[in-house]
Amino acid sequence: MREKVLLHCCCAVCAGYSIEKLLSLNYEPVLYWFNPNIYPLEEYDRRFCELKRYAEKLSLELIVGENDQSKWYDFVSGLETEKDGGARCLKCFEYRLSAAAKAAKSRGIEKFTTTLTISPHKNSKNIFLEGQKAAQKFGVNFLEIDFKKQDGFLKTMNIAKQENFYRQKYCGCEFSMPQD
Repeated sequence: MREKVLLHCCCAVCAGYSIEKLLSLNYEPVLYWFNPNIYPLEEYDRRFCELKRYAEKLSLELIVGENDQSKWYDFVSGLETEKDGGARCLKCFEYRLSAAAKAAKSRGIEKFTTTLTISPHKNSKNIFLEGQKAAQKFGVNFLEIDFKKQDGFLKTMNIAKQENFYRQKYCGCEFSMPQD
């Protein structure tokens, strides 16, 4: 029997290879959608629907967290002008990974991880730091898996192409949106 691991998912694209990797490590991924940072609502809905479709295809459990954007905005307040990859992103990781750790604990799942490490635009060491802090706070374990390693990003892009996933053009929050 596979051990359950809660996988915080930012989108279906990033989840593709992350799920495969966890399955290859003999884990049963339980998908967790908690991304109140995603803006606008149409973008949030589109990304969620893609992940839901993929979860259903793979017969994986999908847990949906609360989408209270005002709480997220309050949490990152004062960091709106920070560049991508800076202090605002660290706060965002803290916010979402704390919610993932809390969700894992409340469901009796001892381990959690995140798809965020698959992006070549994100520093996995920073994500690991926030994951470990969240794990300690809620009494669970954070799996430090850098999903971009061993061509993980390329593999997830190939899965996205095969599955015809919607591919977003920015991380998610309004502060990371491309300017015309």
